Amino acid sequence: MSDTPTLIDGKGFAATLRAEVARKAALLKQRDSVVPGLAVVLVGNDPASEVYVRNKGKMTVEAGMNSYEHRLPDTTSQEELLALVRQLNEDPAVDGILVQLPLPAQIDSDAVINAIHPDKDVDGFHVVNAGRLATGLPGMVPCTPLGCLMLLKHYLGNLSGLNAVVIGRSNIVGKPMAQLLLRESCTVTIAHSRTRDLPAVCRNADILVAAVGRPHMVTADWVKPGAAVIDVGINRIPKEDGKTRLVGDVDFEDASRVAGAITPVPGGVGPMTIACLLSNTLTAACLRRGIAVPD
Repeated sequence: MSDTPTLIDGKGFAATLRAEVARKAALLKQRDSVVPGLAVVLVGNDPASEVYVRNKGKMTVEAGMNSYEHRLPDTTSQEELLALVRQLNEDPAVDGILVQLPLPAQIDSDAVINAIHPDKDVDGFHVVNAGRLATGLPGMVPCTPLGCLMLLKHYLGNLSGLNAVVIGRSNIVGKPMAQLLLRESCTVTIAHSRTRDLPAVCRNADILVAAVGRPHMVTADWVKPGAAVIDVGINRIPKEDGKTRLVGDVDFEDASRVAGAITPVPGGVGPMTIACLLSNTLTAACLRRGIAVPD
């Protein structure tokens, strides 16, 4: 057992990755006169989404890329949104398109995601990119799982042969996370709400990824001593003073008693998502033009 697990510093790693993207974007501009462009679409005024969009715009510009924001009212129809997506697909200045989720009830998210050209789908959610990932072809990889994998490889090195358990089977995190771990030659189990004796399944994991959206669900007795624990959950829970605080799907203090390495919430996986979005935008700019990503 470990009294002091390695703290996986997603915030620090993300800052390094963003600096690396900025360096490569500068080289790309110098070498090929290309400035990658990211278009972010926000429908409605969800407070959390507005913060995300503002941060994405700021960090895109800081990385030396062009940021295009499109803000639409929450009364926007599906056809109006699809028309904007088609316009962005055809815009040569736009290399990446991100439609901020969740969308208002009158809009079918899947229809919108799959209207984005796969080569501009920097979120990696398009069915074509999901297929590319599953079959080992190059394509856009969802940002959160990609960030998780980067952290795991940085802190653990070679992942080959390790047992990995992913709790959660969403198309956004769980399934692509499992595909990425398979690609690294891990033995992968996808666990979910119907899994029998979930704690016992988790206790076999050298790598445990929690992505279910249930605060403090994973406790110390779910964690194999010395395991690496990646907490994707971001949950708001009330404090005694009436305010709220952010916690993950893992009971950090409890799990830290046995984990070998663990991500905090906040400051773990979250910052990696935007950093990987910028990295994907740079990659998309190069792939679309048939040029190499600068070293």
